[in-house]
Amino acid sequence: MTERIGFIGLGIMGQGMAHNLLKAGFELTVWNRTASKMESLVAAGAKAAQTPAKVAAQSDIVIICVSDTADVEAVILGEHGVLAGAQSGSLVIDCSTISPAATQQLAATLAAKGVAMLDAPVSGGSEGAAKGTLSIMVGGEASEVARAMPVFQAMGRTITHVGSIGAGQTVKLVNQILVVNNALGVCEALMFAQAGGVDLAKALQAVQAGAAGSWMLTNRGPQIIARDWRPGFTIDLQQKDLRLVLEAADKLGTPLPSTSLIFQLYRTLQAQGLGSEGNHALIKALEHLAGFEVGG
Repeated sequence: MTERIGFIGLGIMGQGMAHNLLKAGFELTVWNRTASKMESLVAAGAKAAQTPAKVAAQSDIVIICVSDTADVEAVILGEHGVLAGAQSGSLVIDCSTISPAATQQLAATLAAKGVAMLDAPVSGGSEGAAKGTLSIMVGGEASEVARAMPVFQAMGRTITHVGSIGAGQTVKLVNQILVVNNALGVCEALMFAQAGGVDLAKALQAVQAGAAGSWMLTNRGPQIIARDWRPGFTIDLQQKDLRLVLEAADKLGTPLPSTSLIFQLYRTLQAQGLGSEGNHALIKALEHLAGFEVGG
């Protein structure tokens, strides 16, 4: 029997993920704090619920994709949260990026009611969410990962069971360290190319297929050159993830000098009111230092 799926959080990532579950044939119940974001999914065949608890009551597997640790805690533990409606034997999959320690605490609370949990943060931006090509890093029991695999395969292309509960969040933070440091490299390279007077598009074409190539360069480099700041992932969300990285690194005693610098550069952009722009707008912090702009 096909499991009934609930989806909570229909933002920049959740919309595409939920639509792909519908396309895969799953029975889907959705909830979002801003109700209007449910409309396109309802039109495509999903059912709308009034609370997270009602989503859980109508679902065997509940997927959560919201912004931060406090949001996940509210959705699960709140008065009308998932815990209030979930039945014993159901499964909660958190695709948000939150604190690994908080994930472990939430899993223990759910387990006391007979509800399993996987932490399964995702990477690939809004493009990957829409196309169903996300990378999904999963923490939790192997049996629950196997149960959830058809759901993961509807949303992503690379699904990796990385360890016990909380490990998915830790690996996602590894991902974010790599993303932002790569983004800074892309920005510095394009600044240098602009200053050197070369054709930016041809420079990008020349290097992206070689050792310098990367997802960030291929997908965000052209956006920077075109000065297109539409977000695949916003600065505000990127900063939230970097805060989680730096908090965890502090507890682990791990020095992250480059990541700390990037956090401060993004903070200058937030101070200018640019938090809703794409994370590739990091280049604007460098442009401010240099006194010239790239592309256009």
